[in-house]
Amino acid sequence: MTVHEGAEVAADVALGPGAVVWPLAQVREGARLGAGCIVGRGAYVGTGVTMGDNCKLQNYALVYEPAVLEDGVFVGPAAVLTNDFYPRAITPDGTLKRGADWEAVGVTVRHGASIGARAVCVAPVTIGRWALVAAGSVVTRDVADFSLVAGSPARHVRWVGRAGVPLEQVTDGTWQCPVTGEQFQEAGGLLAQLSGGETGE
Repeated sequence: MTVHEGAEVAADVALGPGAVVWPLAQVREGARLGAGCIVGRGAYVGTGVTMGDNCKLQNYALVYEPAVLEDGVFVGPAAVLTNDFYPRAITPDGTLKRGADWEAVGVTVRHGASIGARAVCVAPVTIGRWALVAAGSVVTRDVADFSLVAGSPARHVRWVGRAGVPLEQVTDGTWQCPVTGEQFQEAGGLLAQLSGGETGE
């Protein structure tokens, strides 16, 4: 593992083999980063955040606790995973809010999913396996596995495969990845992989 000069990593952070933390990044107390994770310049990882293996946080991405990122998650530059559904700086009586005055809610990002640059995921939401959130989107509801969502609020626009490229429709309800050849079946607004190897948990 490598922690570059100028990064701020709490003493009790668990960094897996091969993890890299770049300058100006901050990784808070109790965070757990798996093997091969990369935390870009100026990125923030909140207290107790969990990241699986081979995750990438690009420059100035902000991941607030209690977010959970499974293996292979990509978070683009300046993207934000929030943790307060009803944010306020002060309580109704005008005093400054402290940690005990609110309950943090987190964003969960499933295996292989990607969040584009400057996207905002408003907790509590779950981003499904291999899903893709387009740059600049505002996610306010759960995203299905393999779904490409875009806009504000983000809405499903098409399906993507594990390679990240849009799927091509083969027959009514059947889709194929032009890169890997993997095939998928659509039913009830959800997509399931039919063939082509490991789908992840």
